[in-house]
Amino acid sequence: MENQNPAISITENVLHFKAQGHGAKGDNVYEFHLEFLDLVKPEPVYKLTQRQVNITVQKKVSQWWERLTKQEKRPLFLAPDFDRWLDESDAEMELRAKEEERLNKLRLESEGSPETLTNLRKGYLFMYNLVQFLGFSWIFVNLTVRFCILGKESFYDTFHTVADMMYFCQMLAVVETINAAIGVTTSPVLPSLIQLLGRNFILFIIFGTMEEMQNKAVVFFVFYLWSAIEIFRYSFYMLTCIDMDWKVLTWLRYTLWIPLYPLGCLAEAVSVIQSIPIFNETGRFSFTLPYPVKIKVRFSFFLQIYLIMIFLGLYINFRHLYKQRRRRYGQKKKKIH
Repeated sequence: MENQNPAISITENVLHFKAQGHGAKGDNVYEFHLEFLDLVKPEPVYKLTQRQVNITVQKKVSQWWERLTKQEKRPLFLAPDFDRWLDESDAEMELRAKEEERLNKLRLESEGSPETLTNLRKGYLFMYNLVQFLGFSWIFVNLTVRFCILGKESFYDTFHTVADMMYFCQMLAVVETINAAIGVTTSPVLPSLIQLLGRNFILFIIFGTMEEMQNKAVVFFVFYLWSAIEIFRYSFYMLTCIDMDWKVLTWLRYTLWIPLYPLGCLAEAVSVIQSIPIFNETGRFSFTLPYPVKIKVRFSFFLQIYLIMIFLGLYINFRHLYKQRRRRYGQKKKKIH
């Protein structure tokens, strides 16, 4: 039937419909009245097509009706659309599904979507690596410029020139180990912890507590090697956070540690060896066991043990870095002719 200008209204809770249309029997006027079981809103919405009229009527109160019309007997012209039919249990399931969807949306908004959390993590790591890169770059450039101007004379006041910045960078490095421990980064905890404890022992105990060590040339080599390693490592991590891959920097990050790490450990070992007679002379950190043993334990004894631990830590970190490099630049399979 082709509908033309339908008249649709609701008065006193009764739907009135009247329209002229062309059907199988020619032009006719189609009309019906439908009184609803309960109150409805008096503003029906309808959509007119070539074959039908879709009328939407809303209840005034959202509740379950026993039937559609006030009269118990269903009008002959009225038939349910079972494709869109919902009984009471279906309606409850639909409401429950909508409620669960609403709660899930609220939970995601409160917790943050996975994409948002990933962006926050990348932003946090980018800022951390940027700060460390700038700190170690300042140390490296400062030492390089001073050496170019003053030559070997710059070795002996290195500590007083850059120690504050080195203290800052090494204290901030604690964050790197925490990140690995709580899963913010995928780095293993042990290599990060070994490097953190080893460097901070040299910085705070060997150099920081002994003024006699602060004027030695070995301080320059320790600080210079540490900063040379870190400026390439932190800049690489920084660019990784923003999904950038600079091949030259990547190669430097996975290659420069091969000569620099052993040299750095050697410089640390030299500083420990040079500090042993100073600690023996001053007696700092030495102690005497209580009665009846009464044996004096010199701090130099622990320094000798620490010398062994330096090279054990070098082996662990060297092995870790070698595995990283092999994963990045795996050996190409040779062709078999």
